[in-house]
Amino acid sequence: MGVTFIVAALAGGLVAGGAWAGPLERSERPVLRAGAETVSRASFAAMAPGTSLRPTARIRAAVLAPEVERAALVQPSGSDAGLRAWIEDFTPRARAQGIGDDTLRAAFAAVRYDPDVIRRDSNQSEFTKTLWDYLGSAVSDTRIANGRAALREHDALLRAIETRYGVPKEIVAAIWGLESAYGAFRGSDPVIGSMATLAYDGRRAAFFEEQLIAALQILQEGHTTPDRMTGSWAGAMGHTQFMPTSFRQLAVDWTGDGRRDIWGDDPADSLASTAHYLDKNGWVTGQPWGVEVRLPEGFDFAQAGRDEKRMPSEWARQGVLGVEGRPVNDYGRASVLVPAGHRGVAFLVFENFRVIERYNAADAYVIGVGHLADRLAGGAPFQGDWPEGDRALTRDERMELQQRLSAVGFDTRGVDGRIGPMTLNAVRNFQRSRGMVPDGYADPALLQKLRNL
Repeated sequence: MGVTFIVAALAGGLVAGGAWAGPLERSERPVLRAGAETVSRASFAAMAPGTSLRPTARIRAAVLAPEVERAALVQPSGSDAGLRAWIEDFTPRARAQGIGDDTLRAAFAAVRYDPDVIRRDSNQSEFTKTLWDYLGSAVSDTRIANGRAALREHDALLRAIETRYGVPKEIVAAIWGLESAYGAFRGSDPVIGSMATLAYDGRRAAFFEEQLIAALQILQEGHTTPDRMTGSWAGAMGHTQFMPTSFRQLAVDWTGDGRRDIWGDDPADSLASTAHYLDKNGWVTGQPWGVEVRLPEGFDFAQAGRDEKRMPSEWARQGVLGVEGRPVNDYGRASVLVPAGHRGVAFLVFENFRVIERYNAADAYVIGVGHLADRLAGGAPFQGDWPEGDRALTRDERMELQQRLSAVGFDTRGVDGRIGPMTLNAVRNFQRSRGMVPDGYADPALLQKLRNL
């Protein structure tokens, strides 16, 4: 999960900034909440491999005012000498984790402090695309055409993987397409150097040191060599961008050569590892990620949300139907999701939506993967409209929105720039109090209403 860094992929930890008004929080993942060093070992089982055409997020190790944070973080202050001293201090900790001296010497021989990695980590551009703009790139005609070509080229492999793990080949291909453009852009930064630089930098030292230990273990186990262990600047590796810890837990040796090789041109181990990852996180065979639906006139948007789960037949009795006007099949309990409010496309989303979230928790990413997979399988574009005249709120505007909502009695339980469950409820309650459709959609018009109070 390449380029951008939801904590390098706390699986998209807390949701990067959703592609609409702002990021959604996921309480089970600290990722955009507090610093990656607060992630427990148990959390890694639900963490994604890495990041790429993923919505991004800014992650802080401490709560700083934006202007202070920017001033403090944009100028790297480390050096080769400082990194070397850090490596000397780190070496006993690595040995205690079973890393041998030969591995350490080989891994660190060419390592240099990389200030560009620190700049990129500190200055990740805020994700402010709307969902529909994001989907325009994620599910472009070119990506669909290239994906269909990849499916044809690797048909036997992907069918065998689907048979083994129960994950549709189109889902695996869609993740491959979003993470590395079907293997075209796997990243060229040296992972050991990047992880060492970021661990030495100290802002999220515990997280990156754990990733560094895992990367050294991968080398010691013989899966690759230091010069071949390349990836994104944030450490995500291979065709489907696994972080080192996720690699060690869930990557597989599909080819049977004794190595889990996700770095080479052959995508077999990467694609099988992705399917294995989803399978172990609870993939339900035969169930879609989601289905586009039409909502009835007067729909109660208080029922829209991930916590409200019903069988599609129950939703149908309330007028929630597929775009063709028929009830959605009872694949399992589902929730109504309206990521762009009542003027945008609506979905019934199933358990497999949550499973894809384990790869990257941004709803925009999950919808992108799901829709790309559907298009690769011959499905149609979304039938509903998007509020294309809207733009996404900036992080500063989202913080202002939270401040103003709380000031007029609609408590968001904090000001952090993330449109999570508490802020969503506050938005809905404010909308209801003003006779608006209470869909929880935070846009510039809503902020202006608050400014005008």
